[in-house]
Amino acid sequence: MVADIGHNSVLAKCPDGQVIIGVDEAGRGPLAGPVVAAAVVLCKPRPAGLDDSKKLSPARRAELEERIKRRCQWAVGVVEVDEIDRLNIFGATMLAMSLAVQSLCEQLDGEPHQVLVDGNLTPVGRRPEWRWPARAIVGGDAIEPCISAASIIAKEHRDRLMREYALAHPHYGWERNAGYGTPEHLEALRRHGPSPLHRRSFAPVAQLVLL
Repeated sequence: MVADIGHNSVLAKCPDGQVIIGVDEAGRGPLAGPVVAAAVVLCKPRPAGLDDSKKLSPARRAELEERIKRRCQWAVGVVEVDEIDRLNIFGATMLAMSLAVQSLCEQLDGEPHQVLVDGNLTPVGRRPEWRWPARAIVGGDAIEPCISAASIIAKEHRDRLMREYALAHPHYGWERNAGYGTPEHLEALRRHGPSPLHRRSFAPVAQLVLL
């Protein structure tokens, strides 16, 4: 599914006027919840202080998320647990990225010149929806501002979803661990079993399902 989109008329472009999209994901490693990807075209001037979302404090991330959403163009793609189990987490991540960029392109007057993707692989040739030139950048969330912005949007969006899910499934501490396999989460899994939002294709969950 595709989640929220945002609008802004002042776009960051290459010297020749072409638009660059940054893409990053959140939630590849957790045992529960969706994987989320964000796509961002930065505004001019871009928000100050952009960095890898994992290096920022929660308060700083929230502040930057608000600035990015208010001033830049962005979109989020969300792939739920059933699709993660069907496709595997890599395939689901590629789908989430494709949905985010597809949604963002609906806001743009034309196609982007290039999509910069955090990591060492892109959806090029891996998803039928993907039609854009792309470049993978290892550590891009720390060195490319548009990817940094995408990492902030993706993490904040997913963390918010996990806090909401924790209200319906309070045993697992998702408001604190965001679905990752912390000792608290693993102990709750052993005690209460998997919820409908747990990824059955992930080994710690699959082992409990088979017991």
